[in-house]
Amino acid sequence: MFDLNSIGNTGKPSGLVLWLPGIGILFFLVLYVIAAFTYPGGSAAEPTHTGFDFWNNYLCDLLDEYAINGELNTARYYARASLFALCSGLILLWIFLPRLFDKKNFGHFLMWITGITALFIIFLMGTQNHDLIVRLAGVFGFAAILSCAWALVKGGYKALGVLGFVCFTVFLINYLIYETGFFIGALPLIQKVTFVLCLTWFSGLNYNLIRKLKPLKKSDFT
Repeated sequence: MFDLNSIGNTGKPSGLVLWLPGIGILFFLVLYVIAAFTYPGGSAAEPTHTGFDFWNNYLCDLLDEYAINGELNTARYYARASLFALCSGLILLWIFLPRLFDKKNFGHFLMWITGITALFIIFLMGTQNHDLIVRLAGVFGFAAILSCAWALVKGGYKALGVLGFVCFTVFLINYLIYETGFFIGALPLIQKVTFVLCLTWFSGLNYNLIRKLKPLKKSDFT
């Protein structure tokens, strides 16, 4: 019989392993800024606009082979590298995340498996199947965020759990706008706000996981 308390127990992390999710987030931010500065131009609202338009471009515009203005998108290399760094770091975070909790139940398993699945799906965001990837990652992502937020509140991490519910809410707003087209003009900005909130939440999860496992001892660096 499967022991739920074994999820996330992949051995004691050593050295800087648990800092890698934070490093992945940092690389994501730096590389995406570089990508934005090298994006040729164009958005759904203004196809002939030169360069990246903070108010009208989606983050995923930087991943495409061709920019919306028709030029070859040289920013895609930086954007895809940033996505790889982020997803790699967050997968590592999610692998160890159940260890925040002393006792585990099916909710923790749901959080664990759906989160890892969603992140692996997001790896494919730069392919031609953007809409399908968004929908698949969305389904698993909803389950992962909601179950994680609930587990955090029940496990004594109330502030982090509340932030998780906030992330779930804005994530849901993004998805509803994307599917219905209602208030679509504001979606690029809402998407960026969502990323800031979610990256803040992920950073909080990583910080608390580091504190919980306390792997950073002098002996870990020798």
